[in-house]
Amino acid sequence: MDGLGFIAILLTLSAVFGIINYRLLRVHASTGVLIIALAVSVIAVALDPLIAPWSFRHWALELLHTVNLPSTLMNGALAFLLFAGSMHVDIRELLHRKWTVLALATFGTIIAVAVFGIGIWLVFAALGVAVPLIWCLVVGAILAPTDPVSVVGLLKRLGLPAGFRAIFAGEALFNDGVGVVVFTVLLGVATSSGHAETVAGVISSFLIEAVGAGILGFVTGWVALRLMRRVDDYNLELMLSLALATGTYSLANGLGLSGPIAVVMAGLAMGSEAGQTAMSEVARHHVMTFWSMIDELLNTLLFLLIGLEVVSVPITGLDLLAGVIAIALSLFARAVSVIIPIYLLRLHEVMGRHAIAALTWGGLRGGISVALALSLPEAAPRGHLLPVCYAVVVFTIIAQGLTMPRLVRNFRGQEPAETA
Repeated sequence: MDGLGFIAILLTLSAVFGIINYRLLRVHASTGVLIIALAVSVIAVALDPLIAPWSFRHWALELLHTVNLPSTLMNGALAFLLFAGSMHVDIRELLHRKWTVLALATFGTIIAVAVFGIGIWLVFAALGVAVPLIWCLVVGAILAPTDPVSVVGLLKRLGLPAGFRAIFAGEALFNDGVGVVVFTVLLGVATSSGHAETVAGVISSFLIEAVGAGILGFVTGWVALRLMRRVDDYNLELMLSLALATGTYSLANGLGLSGPIAVVMAGLAMGSEAGQTAMSEVARHHVMTFWSMIDELLNTLLFLLIGLEVVSVPITGLDLLAGVIAIALSLFARAVSVIIPIYLLRLHEVMGRHAIAALTWGGLRGGISVALALSLPEAAPRGHLLPVCYAVVVFTIIAQGLTMPRLVRNFRGQEPAETA
């Protein structure tokens, strides 16, 4: 199948599932598409023996193998999704709460990796499944960072106070970079191919990738804004924003820096007050509308792929049980990773229990976790690890994502007032 045929099938399925969701489920478009895709995949696979020799599993796997999902997401779609999401973040609120965001995105992510990794290792041992601890820690790195695509999309619909939006979005946009660095280091250790095994090596890798990427994103964003001030043509300014997103991400990857962090910094520059004043009212309207459309379209296609990818995950009764336990464990790890940084910063009295509960329940996982899980080498015990990853991702998107608005009503109007 050629690339155009693949895109045509995805768009057609997204449109059909979107109509079904609009008429029946009436939940958010991307979540509805995921639910329907999962239902269709499960039903079709169950009916496969009855419709032989035609096989839905074979067709779905053939379709999914048309594109390398981990590579497509991590080296393509993610640049657009992160750039679009960061453009809507209030940079003043983000800077005001920078220490909270930094603590959650770094220490919180590392804590979550350790808690979930050790916990799932004990779960596998109790079930009589021999999975080495290092691979369990790798899964912890896959599931520790919250997914910026899912979280930022959720924030747009909740109407949270500005301070909470900044904390939620800031953590989600930056902790994926931390998670990818930790994942890379642990994967190198697991496959005996890593060289940064010492604490000093890990810290050095993180500083080079994260800090260097942040500086690069700031510089490219500043250059793009300077160029925009010299033109008054919204088509050209739109092209500049596309060049900024793709160029920053590609350049960062080429330099060995964190592409996600670099493109987030560039997007923050574009969405800042300086970025808004660099464009005319007409240009700003067209640029923001375009990026909102790109965000919604890619988000829907990504969730569709997640729903279809379930056919490639071999699931046994034991793996299903491990996945159910992993869901509870992921919530516990998320709660610990939120509570410890907040208490260390003495913010628990300011933020309150409702805010901590919302941060815990709102820690959605999504496409990045799936992409990292699917990129696991054959040397990994993929048959046991993939079901765990999928169980957590699907639960957070559907169960937590759909019930988050109800939780938010408990603390709407409260505002974290911490200062630097």
